[in-house]
Amino acid sequence: MIGIPGFRGYQVREQRREADRIVRNHVYGELERSRDSLMRCFQMLSDSKVAEVMDLMNRLIAKLDRVAEKVNRAAYGYAGFFDSVRIDAPQLDQMLIYDAQMMDMAKKLAESISTFETDLSQNKFEAARNVEQSLDDSISQLEVAFDNRKTIIEGVEV
Repeated sequence: MIGIPGFRGYQVREQRREADRIVRNHVYGELERSRDSLMRCFQMLSDSKVAEVMDLMNRLIAKLDRVAEKVNRAAYGYAGFFDSVRIDAPQLDQMLIYDAQMMDMAKKLAESISTFETDLSQNKFEAARNVEQSLDDSISQLEVAFDNRKTIIEGVEV
């Protein structure tokens, strides 16, 4: 078979885009499930007339939704950036470690929200404000991590 010039480079770029898509789809899926769980928490708080945290919960849900859509809507591979980038093994390893950490952050957020939902289902409303602040911080950290991911990608040799 005759080799096609540049074909291997094309394959590598497509694999990078595919890896980026997989990571972001995973994080987005976790965030969607977290948002759904947070909506159930909101409903339980509303049903129990725990009014002092309702506005905070509304903002928290909106923030989580905004971050989830940011992850979902960003162009895969950052809009052709991978076309001209050369990623060596050490940089690729760095990106993989970073992606794993970002996925772990999304998973821990989901677990925290699930625990909160379980507590609310058992009528444990007393810590709702503190939990809300902790969840808000976690969502902010995840957003910063996602924004910094582009910096890591752009930090490789062009």
